[in-house]
Amino acid sequence: MFTGLIEEVGEIVAVAPVGDSLRLTVRGPLVTSDARHGDSIQVSGVCLTAVELGEAAGGPGTFTADVMAQSINMSTLGALRPGDRVNLERAARIDSRLGGHIVQGHVDGTAELISVTPHPNWRTLRFALDPALAPLLVDKGSVTLAGVSLTVSNISDATAAEHWFEVSLIPETLTATTLGALQPGDRVNVETDILARHVARMLRFGDGTEPGGEAASPATEGARA
Repeated sequence: MFTGLIEEVGEIVAVAPVGDSLRLTVRGPLVTSDARHGDSIQVSGVCLTAVELGEAAGGPGTFTADVMAQSINMSTLGALRPGDRVNLERAARIDSRLGGHIVQGHVDGTAELISVTPHPNWRTLRFALDPALAPLLVDKGSVTLAGVSLTVSNISDATAAEHWFEVSLIPETLTATTLGALQPGDRVNVETDILARHVARMLRFGDGTEPGGEAASPATEGARA
C-alpha cells in the first residue's frame, strides 16, 4: 500500500524485453536506501517488486523489477525508455501519517491529457476519462495520476457525450513530480479510489447495473491492473 506522496523522481536506466514482459532498471537513490529484495516500490503509479538492488541491478541507487503483460497493457510502463523520468514511492509504513490517500498501485488504465490551463502560481490539467471509469470519479474525490495522490477539482456531467476530469496542481506538485512536464497528448496511469471500486462492485451484484444505471459491461469489469 502507498499514499500517493512521491518521494523522488527517478530515472529509467534500462528496459529489457523478456518474452511478453519487461524488466525495468530504475535509478532511485532515496527509495533504494533501505530497500531489500522483494520490497514493493511504486513506479509512476504501478506497484512493482524489487528483484535486484544496487550493483546487481545497474549500479548504486538502482533496482530492477519485472513488469508482466497485464501491467504493460494497462499502464504507460511499456512505453518507457532509458532516460525517462518516473515518480517513485516506497510502500507506506503502518506507523506513518497517511498524508495522501490509500493507493494500491493497481492502475485502472490510462488517461490522456487534453489541456493545460496556467494560473499565476498553479495549473489546471484536464484529462479525457474512459467511460468505464467515469462512475468511479467524483468532484472533490481522490484520484491517483502517475502515482500522485490528487483531488478531482472538476468533472464532466454524468450525461456528457465525452467524459473528462480536472486536477489543480500546486507548485510543489509541479516541481516534485513528473506532472509538471506533461504536455497535451501525454498519457498517465490512473488509479481510482478503492472505496469507489468496492461500492461500484456491490451495486453491480445488487441489481446488475452500473452506478449510472447502465448495464455492466465487460470493459468495466476488466478495467483492472
